[in-house]
Amino acid sequence: MKLVHSQRSLYREVLVYEGRGVRCMCFTRDCRIGRQSCMDIRQPDRIVMNYPQMMLTALYANPEPSSVLIIGLGGGTIPRALEQLLPSVRIDVVEIDPAVVKVAKQHFGFKESARVRAIEADGRVFVKRAMREGRRYDLVMLDAFDHEYIPEHLLTREFLNEVKSLLTDRGILAANTFSSSRLYDHESVTYAAVFPTFFNLKKDNRVIIAANGALPSKETLEANSERFERPFRRFGFDASAMLPLFKTTPDWNQNARVLTDQYSPANLLNLGR
Repeated sequence: MKLVHSQRSLYREVLVYEGRGVRCMCFTRDCRIGRQSCMDIRQPDRIVMNYPQMMLTALYANPEPSSVLIIGLGGGTIPRALEQLLPSVRIDVVEIDPAVVKVAKQHFGFKESARVRAIEADGRVFVKRAMREGRRYDLVMLDAFDHEYIPEHLLTREFLNEVKSLLTDRGILAANTFSSSRLYDHESVTYAAVFPTFFNLKKDNRVIIAANGALPSKETLEANSERFERPFRRFGFDASAMLPLFKTTPDWNQNARVLTDQYSPANLLNLGR
């Protein structure tokens, strides 16, 4: 892949590579540790990576959210898709790095609008402020990464409890994580401490989908997936093909230690994937 843009910010170097008709945002040279976002240059609506596809299946649990909070912008694939899918939705996208917002707009087609706003802030600071202001969201999506993994303060039980407090009664949480890492067990039991049962979708990445209450039934998921069969086809994937990914059986060590604000050790973030 060819480097077409490089911008250093207070937090990282934001790099844009192109190759074989695909443009990607990375936080490491030659995308050595993953890609933050990718776009098909010729078909910008086609969703290239698996994890945004899985994140969008949160709509099977709540197909008509009127308010969405996304922490972590990347190239803006998810807010762009949600704006098209949900004509009346209001979307707040929180991104700590102004350079990421600038690159998303210049190279990945992300645009703010009357329904989509980008807030440059630390995700946890925004969540705490939203709690004080009494805001509520039907859907919260966690997709914040640095050059190695999710920032430590966005992994803890305390943070997840704060996020849960922002959910409406029918609110849904979707979180993008890795499907294999030294943190997998710790991360899983931490989510389970706040959301005792959740859907565990795995395909390259792992996406956790949890509810502020009981999870929807298999029948509800199937019925809602049918609503998105045609729209998702426009984005390049099959809505019904995602249903087998919805699993709830734990595949982690349930005796692992929960991550907290006092225990979220940095050495675990050096992933040994």
